[in-house]
This record gives sequence, structure tokens and C-alpha cells, in this order.
Amino acid sequence: MSKIKILPEILANKIAAGEVIERPASVVKELMENALDAQSTRILISLENAGKSLIQISDNGIGMSRDEALLSIERYATSKIVTDEDLFSIQTLGFRGEALPSIAAVSRLVLESKDKHATIGTQIHIDGGKIKSVNDIGAPTGTQITVKQLFFNTPARRKFLKTTSTEMGHVVDTFTSMAMAWPTVQFRLTHNGKTVKDWVSAKDPVDRISDVMAQPIQDELIPVSAARNGISLQGWVSSARVHRSTSRNIYLYINNRYVRDRVVHHALMAGFSGKLVTGRFPVAVLFLSLPFDQVDVNVHPSKHAVRFASPNAVHDFVQQTVANTLQQKDRPAWAAPVTAATPNLRPVFPPQPKPDVRPDRPLAPSRLVQDHPVRQEAPAFTNFSQKTSPNLEVSEAQAPLWQTGFFQSLKIIGQLRDTYILCESRKEGLVVVDQHAAHERILFEKLKQARRDGNLESQRLLLPETIDLGFKEATILKQLIPELSRYGLEIEPFGGSTFVVKASPSMLGTKDIATLVTDMVEKIADLSVAKDTDQLLDHIYKLMACHGAIRANQPLSVEQQKGLLQQLDACEDPGHCPHGRPIWIQWRLSHIEKAFLRVV
Repeated sequence: MSKIKILPEILANKIAAGEVIERPASVVKELMENALDAQSTRILISLENAGKSLIQISDNGIGMSRDEALLSIERYATSKIVTDEDLFSIQTLGFRGEALPSIAAVSRLVLESKDKHATIGTQIHIDGGKIKSVNDIGAPTGTQITVKQLFFNTPARRKFLKTTSTEMGHVVDTFTSMAMAWPTVQFRLTHNGKTVKDWVSAKDPVDRISDVMAQPIQDELIPVSAARNGISLQGWVSSARVHRSTSRNIYLYINNRYVRDRVVHHALMAGFSGKLVTGRFPVAVLFLSLPFDQVDVNVHPSKHAVRFASPNAVHDFVQQTVANTLQQKDRPAWAAPVTAATPNLRPVFPPQPKPDVRPDRPLAPSRLVQDHPVRQEAPAFTNFSQKTSPNLEVSEAQAPLWQTGFFQSLKIIGQLRDTYILCESRKEGLVVVDQHAAHERILFEKLKQARRDGNLESQRLLLPETIDLGFKEATILKQLIPELSRYGLEIEPFGGSTFVVKASPSMLGTKDIATLVTDMVEKIADLSVAKDTDQLLDHIYKLMACHGAIRANQPLSVEQQKGLLQQLDACEDPGHCPHGRPIWIQWRLSHIEKAFLRVV
């Protein structure tokens, strides 16, 4: 007796349903995609018990004839694929030919549809994959699908459904992501007879985004638009002032299909490099378009994952587009707008991420430096005065996008805990500068400029330092030695995984240079996506700048503080350090006076 058997069709359909239909949200997604492919301009969704009891989706699309309706519930039946070439050049949202039969296999489904040329519609009743009846009915043009008792015949699957609120959350997320990409379509979602979302068609896509976000974010969105080599990117990203603790407000679309793609997501975050602190995420709605034969959407039944023919090209294009957009549009301003209406003492931040501090409590130094830990021991420190610093010259390409001389115009009051420079602004009040973040920004931009100019000076170590690395790190360092030499880092192999450091960049000093090299190599080893030269160099700049910058808890003379502020004025971006932490904050005089009840 053979141990291998052909599965019954009903069981095969249930297995297919398990791949495609995970929860009520999966049903909503598949049926919404079909409705959109049918050129609908209005999609109405009604749920009971978060879809576990009822899912009903109605559209005003092109509808189906009687024969088409019967074919639509057969496995692998589709109107969207004809040839092999079509399979690898998907131009629609639904394509696998499994959605309707898979849903029907695990529910009690009623399909009602009429195309515009017919005078009468068709109604099909299916229970657990078996057709119970086919009837003629009166119906408007379009399609309505009613799904009852999802997973009624697969109790193991139904057992794993979550609470009503959890499942409803998944449905709303799916509904939202679809509605975002189709602003000209009206979408309505009701649950247990109550309207949850109702978005009318919008002429301007940004209006739909504002409706979906349900928060006053429209003024903080920056348009993104670029095209290169057949790839285009459109959409919006938030300014660095607006950020979230999760990536839930990042919506990525490829050829108008909502996806959760690691390549594009990583490229987006790389474009924000230096703008956001670790653990913070922007708000973004991005639409990436590319030739259909350059992206495979047939990777997984859920259709959330895609595969690019040239992932590196896509990554570089998205990263550069986002970075260029932020550079051009999200330039630092004098101060962020004040929205507080209370007399509490509230700091006004420059346009970069805010530290996690209570506005009505004093700022503790540890709260501002915890995102980017620094060594507390103080390296050799040079005077920052323009008169004595040979590295203060700044090229035209590095001209400040900022009020010239702003920091130099401040009156230095003192130093708080040898970490923050307290300054008085005659018009604006109190300005507090983080000395480590400020010096880090200065060194970061000097390193980049020195590499462009090819004049980065080195300083030989009195005693060469030895470094022992792991195999992977040693391999990376061998490849980096020629590039690092351009920064004044002279490194030579010393056999096996051992290296000797003989010289370092003059502006960084010579203290603990081996630690810098080790940290640098380990950081680069951790990179897993888009290991291109520009990204590697950016990490090198950041690590060098952090290593060479003055530390927290390091006392500075008044002249050194003045020199620091002078050089900060010459920076392209004096608002935040290379890692995204704020360099300065301010309390306006009006807020200080309100706090002391001097004004009403």
C-alpha cells in the first residue's frame, strides 16, 4: 500500500487557506486588493466581532458576469496572469488566484456580483469550499462578498485568533495601509454597526495622509520626488522635528503595493542618519515605482515581501533621495515654534530630536548624554580659538546654512557640571550647549572636509599600539588600511590577526587610538545592508569624531568655550551631533519670566 496519497481538494484548499489567510485582517486585505483591481472608487467594509463573525466588503467596481463569478472561486483561476512573462511582471495587487477559494474553504461565503453589461447579477453560496447554490439576483454594478464564521471548520486555526480588540487592531492597520495609497477612493469601515473610519476621496494625496495620521502633521511633511534609471520615488517624509518611538508610521509602497521590505526600510533610516537618535523613527509615506520585471512580488502568499533584481541600486537610490531631501528642505532654523501655553519653564529645541526629559524639571546632564555614551577621561585638549587653531578654515561647500555668528554672539555665563556651556542671548533668553555634541559635530565636518581636500595631517605615536582582532574583523581592517591612511591612520599588519598602529590624525590626538580602530572595525562588521563606501566612511567619520571630541565632565576655560562656539558657527549643521543628539537648547526669556510670575 502506497504511503503517498493525493489530498482531497477540500483539504488542499484548507492548506492553501492556511498560507494565505492567517486572521480576519488577511481576508480584508485580499478582498480590498481585488476591489481595487476592479477599478472601484468606493469600498465599504462591515465587520462583526472584529471579522471573526462577519466580514462584508462591497465595491462599485467593474463586477463579474455569471461565468466569471463561478471561475473566481476555483483555485488558480485569475484574470491577471496569462503567460509565463506575466508571472514575473505582476502589475496588479491580487494575482495568486488563491484568495477567494482559500477564504471560501474556511468560511461560509456569499459572493454577489454584476458587471455593467448585464441586466441581472449572480449570487453564489459556499460553505467550507462547497458550492451550495447559484442564483440570479438584482444587484448594482460591482461586487459584494460576505464572509461568515471564519475558520468554523478549522477549530485549531480559530483557537489561535486573538481577542476582539487585537484582531480589530490588525484589521485597522491593514485598512489604513491600503487607504493611504489610494486617496481618490472612498473607504469606510464599520464595526458592530459603528463607523470606525470614513475617508472620502481626496484630490490631494497629502490630505489623505493627514486624515489617516489623525494628527496635525501636514505642515511637517516634506515632499520627496526623484527618478533615476527607470526607478522613481515619490511621497513624503517628516522633518527631523517629528519622530516616533516605533516604525508604525512608516508606510512603504512598491508599485502601489504596501510592503514591509527590509531593503527600503533600511535605506529610509540610512537617509535619516545623523538626524535621529537611536530608537526613534520618522513618519514617512513613500511610493517606489520600478519596472514590473525588476521586482518579484510572488515571494510569499501574503504578498508583503518582495525581491528586487538589483537591491543595492534600489537601496542607494532611496537613501540618497531621502538624505538629499532632508539636506535641502529640513535645514535648521533659529528655533522650533513654541506651542506651550502654560507658564512652565519649557525648553525650545533646535530642529532635531528632543531628549527624553520632563519640561518642568531641570535638565540632568546624564539624561542628555545617555543616548551616546562617552568616555569620561579627558584627552589632550587644544585651544579652540580661531587665532590658534590651524583647522578652522572652512571651504565654500561647508558654508553654514544658519544665522552667521549666532553662537559667537552669545554671552558665556559659565559651565554646568563641566558638561554644558550656559550662554545668554540678549533677545532670546538662555541657551545651553552640550560641549561634547558640539565638538563632535565640529570634528565630524572637519574630517569630511579634510578628506575632500586630501590634507588631513597625521601624528606619529611615540609608542606604536598593538591590536588583536577576530578573523572577520581582521579581514575587514586589511581592506580598510589604504582608506584609513588617508585619514592619517597608519596601520600595518603584524602577522595573523594582529596589527600595529603607528600614527593617528593630528586633530584626534594619540590617546587610546587602538580603541578607536577596534571600535571602528567592530561597527563596520555589524553592518549587514548596503556596505558601500559612502556608508562605511560615514561610520568612520562618526567614530573618529566621537573619539576625538572633548568629554562630558571636562572643565573648559572661557577661551576654550568661546573657541568652541566660534567653530560651531562654521558648521553646516550646528543643530545636532552626527548621531542625532541635540547640540543646543534654549529657554526663551518670556518663559523664564512666566515661571517666576513676572508676567501674566
